Amino acid sequence: MIMSLGLVLVHAHSRWISEPSSQNSTSIEDPKVSIGYDDSMPKRIDPSMPLWQFYLSRMLTMDIEQVITLSLALLLAVKYIFFEQTETESTFSLKNPITCPVTTQKKPTESCCVKEYERKAPVTPVNEVSSKEEKEAVIKPLPLEQSPMTSFVVGDSSSLESSSDEDGEKIELPEQPRPVDECVCILKNPDQGARFLSDAEVIRLVNAKHIPSYKLETMMESPERGVAIRRKMLSGKLPQSSAIQNLPYKNYNYSLVMGACCENVIGYMPIPVGVAGPLLLNNKEFQVPMATTEGCLVASTNRGCRAIMLGGGAHSRVLADGMTRGPVVRLPSACDAAEVKTWLDSAEGFKVMKDAFDSTSRFARLGRLQTSVAGKNLYIRFQSKTGDAMGMNMISKGTEKALSRLQEEFPELHVLAVSGNYCTDKKPAAINWIEGRGKSVVCEAIIPAKVVREVLKTSTEALVEVNINKNLVGSAMAGSIGGFNAHAANIVTAIYIACGQDAAQNVGSSSCITLMEHTGPMHDDLYISCTMPSIEIGTVGGGTTLAPQQACLKMLGVQGASIERPGENACQLAQIVCATVMAGELSLMSALAAGHLVKSHMVHNRSKINLQDLRGTCTKKAA
Repeated sequence: MIMSLGLVLVHAHSRWISEPSSQNSTSIEDPKVSIGYDDSMPKRIDPSMPLWQFYLSRMLTMDIEQVITLSLALLLAVKYIFFEQTETESTFSLKNPITCPVTTQKKPTESCCVKEYERKAPVTPVNEVSSKEEKEAVIKPLPLEQSPMTSFVVGDSSSLESSSDEDGEKIELPEQPRPVDECVCILKNPDQGARFLSDAEVIRLVNAKHIPSYKLETMMESPERGVAIRRKMLSGKLPQSSAIQNLPYKNYNYSLVMGACCENVIGYMPIPVGVAGPLLLNNKEFQVPMATTEGCLVASTNRGCRAIMLGGGAHSRVLADGMTRGPVVRLPSACDAAEVKTWLDSAEGFKVMKDAFDSTSRFARLGRLQTSVAGKNLYIRFQSKTGDAMGMNMISKGTEKALSRLQEEFPELHVLAVSGNYCTDKKPAAINWIEGRGKSVVCEAIIPAKVVREVLKTSTEALVEVNINKNLVGSAMAGSIGGFNAHAANIVTAIYIACGQDAAQNVGSSSCITLMEHTGPMHDDLYISCTMPSIEIGTVGGGTTLAPQQACLKMLGVQGASIERPGENACQLAQIVCATVMAGELSLMSALAAGHLVKSHMVHNRSKINLQDLRGTCTKKAA
């Protein structure tokens, strides 16, 4: 309105205060046309009367051009004042396509036209809006559509009750459960299905054995609803119905879990993930993810990584690569078992077994057979490379095929078990410590004396002495198998959980011997090495298919399979594990040598939250 009135006044003033130029057109009679600047410009009139009288007299004597121009300006002002709001609210208006609600026209034909027009019309820029809020809404860009991210949602599952179908139309579900027969018909109806059943009705079908409880994820319209219903069924059987309320379950991709990682799912367990690094290994830096609830572990490992970095970095090599499976077979007599052993140890027997074994996989290649007899029993240890997979399923499949071929050679042979604990998997075993299993890795580094003093807060002499008497003599006194280290299992387990490995395999994978000695020109630098003969690890399969675990593998640059060199990613991850173990060993041994272990754990690894919440405790008196 202000702009329109201002336009009227400016136009009127410019017209009335100036005298039209006498040379506003080209004269035919005068061949010489004057084009001087002063002659062509309108001349300003200096009124000899009051300004209001001058304007009134000019208004009464204005020509037709001025009448038309001022009339258009006044009409424009009236339009903005009285008709602008109506146009803004019209469904045909493109003035505010984001914030204006689409109103339904009374005539159905007009409504159809409006919808078609709005669907095809491009979004045009907005010239004006009627309020500050509308202007901000118009200027604000449209949000991008993103896939739902995983978020920790706790609470009961009542909010997941099915109330709409796939098209978004609400489904009216009865308050009281319908008969089981009617529910079965609805479930089997391809046009209806589980989304037309309430949670109570689904639970009744589970109790009536029409829906197996372990198939809830696959038989519901979404796996998450199946998990929610299982939680409802479980809560009534617990000492407290709200026991699992703080166990999150929403916004998780259960399709990756089903048939691969877990069964009878009721949620997922969030674990804090820290990062240690940079770890300089083989002239390349790594940021190592560690999932743990033990305070000081990540901080201590991070200090070890810093000491290794200042010392020039660590270097590692893969000594051997081969997953194992050790079945047990039985023969009629011990002599028969010895005969089969002799045949397997021969070149002919190995070739027959290898051909059968290798035929089951593109990656599995039988590398070695190791046999041992105990009475009538014969134990056969198959060893094979498995690419970037940890390889237990792969090698088990090949072992089963090779045993079938062995039975063709010796029909009296009876397979007792495809795993006879001669592997050995998830149990401490000297055979893994001596012969190796998975990836066998060695890693070393030199820490200058200055770094030992300023970063590790101890001396090389103290570190060497503690390592001998603790990791070597102490472990020997305890009869340890592969436990000649300070806490390799801590680092192995934290990385395994973060990177989707089988956490139970930390039993064999954490076998490690840590050695320290003096080195350098002045004999005051520290040489440290860690040798780990049985790191069972992979970058494909199992938990590595889950998105959070894949993110941690991507941090290390080893996610998935190596296309150019199969097995390279798994070997790289094994070397990272060994080097990180060495960093953890370096820091913990330094804390022990300096006497800082207990003090640091009292500060960083002792939660007081539960103690403060308990009633009747004497924490205040102790303080």
